[in-house]
Amino acid sequence: MIGRDYSVYIMASRRNGTLYIGVTNHLGARAFQHRNGVGSQFTAKYGIKTLVWYEHYGDVREAIAREKQPKKWERRWKLELIERFNPEWRDLHETLNH
Repeated sequence: MIGRDYSVYIMASRRNGTLYIGVTNHLGARAFQHRNGVGSQFTAKYGIKTLVWYEHYGDVREAIAREKQPKKWERRWKLELIERFNPEWRDLHETLNH
């Protein structure tokens, strides 16, 4: 499936808190679901509501392959990825064009 907008993203419970990595074809809607405790038992259970990192892809296969990479990484590498992209750990949901 080429031509659609897919996003790989990381949500966090707080700075250096519990992380969730996912892939979606509508980042704004998916982040909204996480923020409101729906769509994922894991994120609801651990209070993971802050969108802290994302990348966009035009091909779902590329997005899924990218999603799998950081899931295998050491935690400190994930934190470094977030810090480079979003050093203040701001909630990036507010910056998205819904």
